[in-house]
Amino acid sequence: MIRFLVVLTLFSYSLQAQDKLAYRLYTQEGKPVEFQKIINELIKADIVLFGELHDNSIDHWLQLQVTKDLFKANPQLALGFEMFEADNQLVLNEYLNGTIEERHLLHEAKVWDNYKNDYKPLIEFAKANKLKAIATNVPRRYANLVSRKGIDALASIQDEGKQFIATLPIEIDLELPGYKNMISSMGSHGTPGSAENIARAQAVKDATMAYFILKNLSTGIFIHYHGAYHSQNFEGIYWYLRKANPNLKIVTIHSVEQEDINKLSDDNKNTADFIICIPSDMTKTY
Repeated sequence: MIRFLVVLTLFSYSLQAQDKLAYRLYTQEGKPVEFQKIINELIKADIVLFGELHDNSIDHWLQLQVTKDLFKANPQLALGFEMFEADNQLVLNEYLNGTIEERHLLHEAKVWDNYKNDYKPLIEFAKANKLKAIATNVPRRYANLVSRKGIDALASIQDEGKQFIATLPIEIDLELPGYKNMISSMGSHGTPGSAENIARAQAVKDATMAYFILKNLSTGIFIHYHGAYHSQNFEGIYWYLRKANPNLKIVTIHSVEQEDINKLSDDNKNTADFIICIPSDMTKTY
């Protein structure tokens, strides 16, 4: 009998060892956490910052699942997208309210190459449920202007264009670890000051996304989708939101890839309130 139980236990363990999990969820400290427990925390938030890996199929599927569950809890949900630039809000609105067809959205709104696979499900969910979908990113021409000429160049933009940027002047702290590491990683490449200007352009994106999140806050939850770097380590968008309103309840989600997802690496701990850990060989969407 004892031998039978030992064999059964080993067999059961063998079956578990063969499971191929598509993702694991962890707390900030690296403790495993269930999906529903994360949802229970998200529904208490004013703002959810969902940091994604742009080309990761599991990330995009989880974004849709999280969005559906938040909508069930609070139908006043609003969605915000790094993937749409603020000067395309009119086109996005016209698609959401049925004025224009999808072909017009695809042609005129500077949609990303992976839109149909990765972001269309979220936009269609917003459209079907009459939710706000907010284009939060700074127009790329203005981010490029900063990377080429520095932050002061934004003052030269006409007033009509400035409505698509965070209120000037934009405070930028290049001593924040994220921006500092960006500058360091670029080393001495390019012209003097170019690395700093690229970091400043990144900060302008973060500040602008935070600006449009705050501008569109209501009684519901605002969930924002963006590259993981934009809120990693509670910096970027998170830092600008906190500067504007320290009383906001903000919950962050960060996405990482690891060869072994059964234990969160020390490097990936403390990067967000919750961490999605995905196998590094996961199928890419583009």
